Amino acid sequence: MVDPYVPTHGNTGYKVESYDLELDYRVNSNRLSGKATITAFATEALSRFSLDLNGLRVTKVSVNGRRPRRYSHRSGKLYITADIPDGAEFSVDVQYNGNPRPEDSPWGELGWEELTEGVIVASQPSGAATWFPCNDEPGDKAHYRISITTDSPYQVVANGRLVSRRVKASRTTWVFDQAAPMATYLATVQIGRYDEVDLAAAPVSIRGVLPTAQVRAFRHDFGRQQDMMKLFCRQFGPYPFGGYTVVVTDDPLEIPLEAQGISVFGSNHVDGRRGSERLVAHELAHQWFGNSLTPASWRHIWLNEGFACYAEWLWSEQSGGLTADQQATKAHTRLRGLQQDLLLSDPGPELMFDDRLYKRGAITLHVLRRHLGDETFFELLRTWTKNHRHGSVTTADFIALAASFSPDEEALRHLFASWLDSYELPPLPRRR
Repeated sequence: MVDPYVPTHGNTGYKVESYDLELDYRVNSNRLSGKATITAFATEALSRFSLDLNGLRVTKVSVNGRRPRRYSHRSGKLYITADIPDGAEFSVDVQYNGNPRPEDSPWGELGWEELTEGVIVASQPSGAATWFPCNDEPGDKAHYRISITTDSPYQVVANGRLVSRRVKASRTTWVFDQAAPMATYLATVQIGRYDEVDLAAAPVSIRGVLPTAQVRAFRHDFGRQQDMMKLFCRQFGPYPFGGYTVVVTDDPLEIPLEAQGISVFGSNHVDGRRGSERLVAHELAHQWFGNSLTPASWRHIWLNEGFACYAEWLWSEQSGGLTADQQATKAHTRLRGLQQDLLLSDPGPELMFDDRLYKRGAITLHVLRRHLGDETFFELLRTWTKNHRHGSVTTADFIALAASFSPDEEALRHLFASWLDSYELPPLPRRR
């Protein structure tokens, strides 16, 4: 499927089952050599298909172990001419190299980016193709094996379980396996001169990977991460992955970012005063809303950001700050004074990361909580994450499930129509 929000990315005619990436990276020269083995199945008979790959040079392609009739690489697309029957499983090997760099986009630079010493990969929504050939659209989730060889002084973090680490001379190979299905934009590699800090063993293993100079402040600023995890596991259901890693880069970042099983913060988010704690909660919540439950297309982005923003309010309520009700009132007052040109159910690419989407999405959930009552509302959220665990979701999916929890389906559908499908900001309903 090609997503209209990112029309130059994504490809039709097949679904990916797995990516096996063998990467070799030289930090000093920013030189990446890679081999990607992509296993997919055809959803229609194919004579030609394409993959997304941007800014790197393709040196060899094979399909099912054989050279294809033809391939060409231009304008961020690798076109491969080969006959694949409808429903057939097939594999594609792509060898490539070059100096990876972020892709310019309407949302800033995305993808593989050099730090002062190391690498950050931040791909949402369309940066994955800067470091591996892929079907770069959110609804095509796959299994990943990622092997990275780099200079031994550097620590490497990637998605999933670290299955091996081998040192040979001055270089180390790190191999990660992500068994849970993952969207391309959530795949990541982080490289830096980092130390590792254990934060918690239960209910989920939580660790920090960060520069030595940040460790003391980090232990304070992220010291309540375990309490957040316990709260969210109660409210949202079991944590969906095997563990959780927080990376802090040695460079400042404008905003933190989530990847599957990982959140990445800049040095500016660690101040020793918990000044970014709402963002700590926000990124953790994305492990449920965005990473396990991934939007089938980008028009459903409020299912990521509205839920993660509401998680900030739930943590504030739990930790002695403003209640969710006070947060909703405060956010509603602010939104009333802003332009009313945002449609939450289909914001368009220009507004998909607008702060108004985050806040209006969170208010929508709070209004739903008032409508259902606390017990039913949180049971709805736990059912939502259970029913769609590791899947792709739409707004219609959430509305249909919520309707089954509501004693007044007509009122509930009016609620969603007002908050999701209308530009005008509805008034906050009075507390019953």
